Amino acid sequence: QVQLVESGGGLVQPGGSLRLSCAASRIYFRINAMGWYRQAPGKQRELVATITSRSITNYADSVKGRFTISRDNGKNTVYLQMNSLKPEDTAVYYCEVVTATRDYWGQGTQVTVSS
Repeated sequence: QVQLVESGGGLVQPGGSLRLSCAASRIYFRINAMGWYRQAPGKQRELVATITSRSITNYADSVKGRFTISRDNGKNTVYLQMNSLKPEDTAVYYCEVVTATRDYWGQGTQVTVSS
């Protein structure tokens, strides 16, 4: 059974940084895109950033210039470096892994930006 294990969330002050990781295991199909989404209380899940197998990236306008997505294909891991965090970045962050047959989602990790 495919497993996506997320880590790196937590509480941080405004202006601070966090690095999220999502490691995929037991995936036997080629991974195409990987990405991060987030869902704040009372809001719909929204795209944060995605990265293709050729490392082409895409970011939500709200995080451009502050967040950086990257991946390690050898480890089937995707990262999200988050800098200059703002209170409005507070949400549960989910990773997604897209293969040729279907996509998989992580369990979510809480990020709280507060003083």
